[in-house]
Amino acid sequence: MIELKTPAEIELMRAAGAVTAAALAAVREAAVAGVRLKDLDTVAADVIAAAGAEALFLGYRPGPASTPFPAVACISVNDAIVHGIPGDHVLAAGDLLSVDTGARLHGWSSDAAVSFVVGEHPEPGVTRRDEDLIATTRAALDAGIAAAVPGARLGDIGHAIGRVARGAGYGLMENHGGHGIGREMHEAPHVANEGRPGRGLRLRPGLVLALEPMLIAGGTDAYVEDPDGWTLRTVDWTRAAHIEHTVAVTADGPEILTLPARVRAAH
Repeated sequence: MIELKTPAEIELMRAAGAVTAAALAAVREAAVAGVRLKDLDTVAADVIAAAGAEALFLGYRPGPASTPFPAVACISVNDAIVHGIPGDHVLAAGDLLSVDTGARLHGWSSDAAVSFVVGEHPEPGVTRRDEDLIATTRAALDAGIAAAVPGARLGDIGHAIGRVARGAGYGLMENHGGHGIGREMHEAPHVANEGRPGRGLRLRPGLVLALEPMLIAGGTDAYVEDPDGWTLRTVDWTRAAHIEHTVAVTADGPEILTLPARVRAAH
């Protein structure tokens, strides 16, 4: 069942989104060469706890998962696309880092992800290629958000995302996309990262979606799963980027709910 949120409920999700944004910003600031991934997870955990919120990912176990997710953030490095478990891996200069986390505050959820490069890669040109991948992922997300207007269809969002990604020659992770979000992290509907315009569910004010393009540099859509049962990697070892926002469909157009509080105040 698809639940439309009231303006008051969207306001609560906006507060949860500010917590998620703050956690991602803190991790990004702490992500330097020599830092262990599990220490970055602690940074996210501390921000979420200090806000009086619940870490949305910790202990999460969807049906196909063999074990609950053991961390507060998914932290994926280089060829890891999504769902990386933060452990003892130490960051190096030039690593492409994708961080995905979420928070639940007063019963309402938010989910967002960022990708960025840690310092400068020692091999010439690698950082520039990674930055191009990240910029295209961001542009694909922006296109999907712009399509999330009342009266449009779910297929319009997927078409907008896919057109940007495919136009740049990148792969789109198969069988993965965005989702509805509210009291739970994953709610109906599923939001594919490719679609046919004018097809699918009609968007109405109060629908809240987590939109999240996952682009693969090598151009393939396929992935493999690590033995940990969570980390998903590119099959060709090329790098990947993942950027996500929680977005509300409103009568005035799409509103990003996972912006830092200071950015929201400026708007």
